[in-house]
Amino acid sequence: MTSILLSLVILLFSFLIPILISSSHVQNPELAVQEVNRKINASIARRNLGYLSCGSGNPIDDCWRCDTNWENNRKRLADCAIGFGKNAIGGRDGKIYVVDDASDDDPVTPKPGTLRHAVIQDEPLWIIFAGDMVIKLKEELIMNSFKTIDGRGASVHIAGGPCITIQYVTNVIIHGIHIHDCKQGGNAMVRDSPRHYGWRTISDGDGVSIFGGSQVWVDHCSLSNCKDGLIDAIHGSTAITISNNYMTHHDKVMLLGHSDSYTDDKNMQVTIAFNHFGEGLVQRMPRCRLGYFHVVNNDYTHWEMYAIGGSANPTINSQGNRFVAPDDRFSKEVTKHEDAPESEWQNWNWRSEGDMMVNGAFFTATGAGASSSYARASSLSARPSSLVASITSGSGALDCKKGSPC
Repeated sequence: MTSILLSLVILLFSFLIPILISSSHVQNPELAVQEVNRKINASIARRNLGYLSCGSGNPIDDCWRCDTNWENNRKRLADCAIGFGKNAIGGRDGKIYVVDDASDDDPVTPKPGTLRHAVIQDEPLWIIFAGDMVIKLKEELIMNSFKTIDGRGASVHIAGGPCITIQYVTNVIIHGIHIHDCKQGGNAMVRDSPRHYGWRTISDGDGVSIFGGSQVWVDHCSLSNCKDGLIDAIHGSTAITISNNYMTHHDKVMLLGHSDSYTDDKNMQVTIAFNHFGEGLVQRMPRCRLGYFHVVNNDYTHWEMYAIGGSANPTINSQGNRFVAPDDRFSKEVTKHEDAPESEWQNWNWRSEGDMMVNGAFFTATGAGASSSYARASSLSARPSSLVASITSGSGALDCKKGSPC
C-alpha cells in the first residue's frame, strides 16, 4: 500500500511541478488544477485501456470487445464507461444473477429467476441471461440501485409491454438489450424493492425512463417504436452516458429535461456518444432543457423535423458528429431552438465543432461558442468526424459468441 501511495504522489508531482514552475504565465490557478487532473486521468485511462486496445477509435469498445474471454470477464465492462456517466459501476461489486425465466406474471411478488426479481434486490447484482428470450413486462420494470442488465451472449428483447424505469436510484448499467414496442403501464401495484411495493399511476411508455436517477449508463442497446421516448431523463437526473446505441423507427427519440420551469434540471449533465440515429426517426436526438449536453461522434442518417433541439437555454456541445441530411422533402437543419423568440435563443450556448455536414445539412450555432464553460464541462475528447462511420459500425445490441471477441 505504501508503494502505491508513493507512486501516486510521484505521479501527481510529475504533472504539477512543471505547471508550478511556469505559474507566472498562468492567469487562472483553476486552469492549472484542471490540467493536472486531465493529465492524471489520461494516464490512468491509458493504463486501464492499453492491454486490450483494439484500435477501433471507440474507447468503450476498445476497452473490452477484443477480449476472447469476455464471458468470464463480464464485470470489466463497468470500468470502460466514458463521459458524464463514467462512474456508473452497476452491479460490478455484486454476484452474477442468471435470468432463466422470461415470465412476468406478478409485479408485486416476482418469481426468482425472473428479470423483475433480479432488479428489485437491494444488493449489487450483475444480471445475465441463460439464453435467448423475449420478456413482455406486465408493468414497468422498476430498477433498484447498483444493477447491471447485461444481455451479451443472448438475444434478449424487452418488448410489447411497459419497459424500464430508473427512478430515484443510482449506478445502473443497461447493456446489450433490444428494447422496442414499449407500451404504457400503471394503475397497478408494482414492487421496487424486497421491502416495498406501491401504486403506480399511468406511465409514459418510454423504452428507458430515467426519473431523478444518477450515474446511469445505457450502452449497446437497440431501441425502436415506443409509445413515448426511447430514452428520457427528467426530474433532476444527471451523470448519464448514452453510448453505442442504435435507434430507429420512432418519433420523439430522446427528451432530456422535464419542463422549461423545472429548474432542478439545470444541473443535468449527459454524454451522448457513438450512437447511430438511423432510419425512421423524426425529432429529439436529443431535445434538451437547462443542463449541459455533450453530443459527440454520433452518426445521424435520418431525421424528418430536426436532429438536436431544445428550450430553456441548455448548453449543447456538438463535436465530431456526422449529419447526413435526408432528401429534399424533409428538413436539412440539424437544430431547432424551441419555445423562445430569436432575440432570446440567439444567446443560448450551442456550438458545432468538427461536425461533418452532408447533403445540405446545417447547424445553427448560437451564443458565446468557445466559452470556457465548454472546456470545463466536456466529458470526453471527440475523434474526427471522418471516423464516425467506423466508430459507430457496431452500434446496437451485439451478437457476442463465447470464446470469440464481440
